[in-house]
Amino acid sequence: MGKYQLMNVADGHIFEDKGWILDDPQGTSPSLVRAIYDKKQLHVAEDGSLGLYKFADWLPIQRTLEHPSCPVTYKSEKLAKHLGLNNLYVTFSGWWPKIGAKMSTCSFKETEAYSVCARLGKEQQDQVLVVASAGNTARAFAKVCSDNGIKLLLCVPQDNIKALWFDKPLNPCVKLITTASGSDYFDAIQLSNYVCELPGFLAEGGAKNIARRDGMSTTMMSAVTFIGQIPDYYFQAVGSGTGAIAAWEANLRFIEDGRFGDKKAKLYVSQNKPFVPMYDAWRADSRAMLPYDADQARKDAAEICAPVLSNRKPPYSLAGGLYDALKDTQGDIFAVSNEEANAAKNLFEETEGIDIYHAAGVALASLIQAININKVQSDDVIMLNITGGGEKHFMETHEIHYLEPSHIFPIGFTKEDVGKVLNGLMKK
Repeated sequence: MGKYQLMNVADGHIFEDKGWILDDPQGTSPSLVRAIYDKKQLHVAEDGSLGLYKFADWLPIQRTLEHPSCPVTYKSEKLAKHLGLNNLYVTFSGWWPKIGAKMSTCSFKETEAYSVCARLGKEQQDQVLVVASAGNTARAFAKVCSDNGIKLLLCVPQDNIKALWFDKPLNPCVKLITTASGSDYFDAIQLSNYVCELPGFLAEGGAKNIARRDGMSTTMMSAVTFIGQIPDYYFQAVGSGTGAIAAWEANLRFIEDGRFGDKKAKLYVSQNKPFVPMYDAWRADSRAMLPYDADQARKDAAEICAPVLSNRKPPYSLAGGLYDALKDTQGDIFAVSNEEANAAKNLFEETEGIDIYHAAGVALASLIQAININKVQSDDVIMLNITGGGEKHFMETHEIHYLEPSHIFPIGFTKEDVGKVLNGLMKK
C-alpha cells in the first residue's frame, strides 16, 4: 500500500491524512489536496490478478478489494494509419477481453470505485457511502460495493438510470434515489449534499477525494509504463475534468520518478456541444466559471449525446483544478458536436473492432480536430484515453439486470424532504 502525506496545492502545506480528509483543515482558499507518496519511483506488480492494485505504490488505499480491473494500453495500427499518426497509443477502459480489458461496467469509472472504496478505513465502514453520478460512476460504485458488501447510496438523475445495468442482481447494501425527469447531474449533486448532512452518511467527495483522482490516474500509469515515456499529448472528453487533473498529477509523479522523461503531456480535453461551460470559460481565459442559467444548462445537457459530460459545477477554478492543469501543460479545450462524436465513435469501431461510448467518441473527435488544425503532428506520441467501451459486446454475452430507485425526488426538493425520506428508507 502506498504510504503518503497530503499537500494543499494552493500553499504547499504538508499534513497527515487522518482518515477521510477531503480538504486541508488549515486551508484559507479553495484548493484540492494531493497525495505525496513516499515511493518516488513506481514499482508495477506483475501479478495480473491485482488489477489496478498493481499500481498500489501510488494509490491511497487501506486494503484491496475483490474482482479489480485495470485500464489496458496498446499501440494503435488501423486507427493510427487512418489518422496519419505514427505513435498513437490507446488506453482502453471497458470490456474487451481480446486485449485483456475486463471492466464489466465498461467504464473507467471502475478505477475510481476500486480506489475510493479501498481507502475506506474502519472508522468509515459503518457509514453509508454517498455517490452522486450522471450514470457511469454510479454503475461502477454499485458493482464494487455490491461485490464487497459496502453500504452505498446512489444519487442519479432519473433520466440517466438506464445506465444502471448489471450482469447480476445487486447486493441490498446498494440503494438508489433519483431526481425527477428533467433534472440534471447538478440536481443529483445537490441531493447528495443534503443526504450527507444526515448522520450515518459519508460523502464520497468527488474530485476532492485523492483516491478518486489517483484511481483515475491509473490510465496515465498504464500508458506511461507501456510506452516507456510520458506522452506528448493526452486526449480525453471531460464532464468534471477530474480524469485530466489525475493524469496531470500522475505526470508530475513520473517526472519525479526520473525514468520516463521530464516533459508534461499537453492536456487536450473536450466537451460535448451545446453543453460547454468549461470550454467557454477557457476561451475567455477565465479561471472563474462563467454564469450559466440553470434552466438553460438542463436544456443543453438534455441535447448532448454524452450526458455523462454534463457537470455544471466542475473542479475547474480551485487551486489544483483543471484550469491550473491546462495552464501548466499548455493544454486546450475542444468543443465537439453530436455529429462529430457519432462519426468518431463509428470510426473507432470500424478500425479497432470494438464499440465505444459517446464520451470516448468526443475525445477521438477532438483528436481529429487537433490533426486538422495542425495542433498535433504525425510523429507526436499521443495518448488517447478511451474512457468506456465494449458495452455492446458485453451485453451480447450477458444477462442484464437494472437497479430501480427506492425514491424519486421532484425538482425543487428541500433538505426537509430528503431528511424525511431517508429516515424511512434506511430503516427498511
